[in-house]
Amino acid sequence: MFTKNTIKQDWFSNVRGDLLAGLVVALALIPEAIAFSIIAGVDPKVGLYASFCIAVVIAFAGGRPGMISAATGAMALLMVTLVKEHGLQYLLAATLLTGVLQILAGVLRLGVLMRFVSSSVVTGFVNALAILIFMAQLPELMNVTWVVYAMVAAGLLIIYLFPYITRTIPSPLVCILVLTAVSMALGLDIRTVGHMGELPDSLPVFLLPNVPLNWETLKIILPYAAPMAVVGLLESLMTAAIVDGLTDTPSDKNRECVGQGVANIASGFLGGMAGCAMIGQSVINVKSGGRGRLSTLTAGSVLLILIVFLGAWVKQIPMAALVAVMIMVSIGTFKWSSLRDLTRHPKSSSIVMIATVVVVVATHDLAKGVLVGVLLSGIFFAHKVGQVLSVTSFKTSSEASRTYHVAGQIFFASAQSFISKFDFREVIDEVTIDLHSARFWDITAIGALDTVILKFRREGTVVNIEGLDQASITLVDRFGIHDKPDGTGKLANH
Repeated sequence: MFTKNTIKQDWFSNVRGDLLAGLVVALALIPEAIAFSIIAGVDPKVGLYASFCIAVVIAFAGGRPGMISAATGAMALLMVTLVKEHGLQYLLAATLLTGVLQILAGVLRLGVLMRFVSSSVVTGFVNALAILIFMAQLPELMNVTWVVYAMVAAGLLIIYLFPYITRTIPSPLVCILVLTAVSMALGLDIRTVGHMGELPDSLPVFLLPNVPLNWETLKIILPYAAPMAVVGLLESLMTAAIVDGLTDTPSDKNRECVGQGVANIASGFLGGMAGCAMIGQSVINVKSGGRGRLSTLTAGSVLLILIVFLGAWVKQIPMAALVAVMIMVSIGTFKWSSLRDLTRHPKSSSIVMIATVVVVVATHDLAKGVLVGVLLSGIFFAHKVGQVLSVTSFKTSSEASRTYHVAGQIFFASAQSFISKFDFREVIDEVTIDLHSARFWDITAIGALDTVILKFRREGTVVNIEGLDQASITLVDRFGIHDKPDGTGKLANH
């Protein structure tokens, strides 16, 4: 798993790019971590410590080099009621349990479930996140002076034009540094990071949650820890898939599950809230040149240094600079080609993508949006496969028997169509059902076969079955009723 080549590739193949990208991400993490702490109803240091801890741990334990994990809004929303009703200590306990559940998911190799998420769902997820990222910037652009708009516009110009001068330094970093210098030099009266909340002035310390270790505590935290574990893994695995596409490199989804769990356990012990992968910061990292684990480690380490030792300087960063960076992320994240593809792709794919976007944006819940998308994908797939079923028939030369040739997949979505293909009113002595080109998948399909056979038998017709494959035979033997002792006969031919 860990070889000299993989360590070199993951950690030291892109040192300069990773260090600079990590610095940009660290600066972008600060206001978001504070904002997410406010959402959850906890002190800003809870989100900041969590972001530091999770980023550092996931750099070593995660399955996707170059992906950024920290405190997130999706997780913060799930904590609100727990914090309000039971307080911070129970949140820390829930964070520990969240990590344990995520490690268990990785051990059980549940990361493979990503195979059931279609590309339409991923596209909808990405587009919805881009919209949410942009919407999150709107409060910073409402009821403000023209100076703020000018600063944001200047920031966007720097971000998009500076690469034409040089790509040695990430343009988002240049944007933050230049706008901060301008704001301080001119003494501009605009919102800064310092207005978001108080930055901590000490290092985090190891502590055990001050809660009773009993069944009552488990009953309190489990209803919160389980959804946080699911949402955290879902967002992390989806983000990993996106970064895979951006970098054309693979990731280990099961290792990522375990890594997220280890990171959340560490966060809980250091006084932080639960977190997961962040699509916005991950895109910033990749766009700024970050590719390896060093970028994630740098982001977490620099974040702690900035807030604890350089807090006085960090407080001076204008929010307009960070808004410009996040608008760049929003524009870069949105898959603009998906708009053109709405008229080119199958309607079912477009519906899945749009539904995912609408649900995520309406609820601000990524898990609900992805769940709706996956369910719709499954329904459309089942309907499509269910339509691929043909039953043809012909009489023998004696005119006393008929052979039905079945081709296709018989399961819950096609069972009724299968039954409707047979003429039970025809007066005939013998029927042969040829299933060489068919496959029965579930008990609904076996029930349909039972229905066809028993209906023919009630008309006095002898039924022969040919060509069942071994898997279908196993289902018939276990769940079929037409060849049981209370039936009227055995299968003529398997």
